[in-house]
Amino acid sequence: MDSGKMINRHFLFPGTIFADPLEYLISTVLGSCVAVCLWDHVLRRGGMNHMMLPLWNGEGLATPKYGNIAMEKLLSKVLSIGCRREHLVAKVFGGANVSGTGLEVFMIGDRNITLAMGMLEKFRIAVVAKDVGGRDGRKIVMNSESGVVMVGKGRKAVSGD
Repeated sequence: MDSGKMINRHFLFPGTIFADPLEYLISTVLGSCVAVCLWDHVLRRGGMNHMMLPLWNGEGLATPKYGNIAMEKLLSKVLSIGCRREHLVAKVFGGANVSGTGLEVFMIGDRNITLAMGMLEKFRIAVVAKDVGGRDGRKIVMNSESGVVMVGKGRKAVSGD
């Protein structure tokens, strides 16, 4: 059923975060990267990050490309749009060990998953859904108002073929 309502769209590039008080369809494509979606089930607002590597080592800029920075910044951003920590739930996606990239030997996907799950535990935010690991990439789309996240997996989901 089409209500005729236009929904804003935002493509989330690697190493970035996004949260807005308006309804958005936030989409991103993941291989070894991990995306965490935080959603306030009372306020019905949320946001997403797209982390590429698990930890910032203190050298260079502390950007959301690093999981520990991305998690802190996403939490701060959703709180700044009115979300309440005690109402937040999380959904976690990605972290594939995609063969043929050269990165699979470093198990970046597994390390990104471990970092995201550990920080959510530290923040005391419940993980209500996850689709992580494996060898297939994913395309995800989050509705920031409903909290629903759609997932496409495999080469076609990622390449758009």
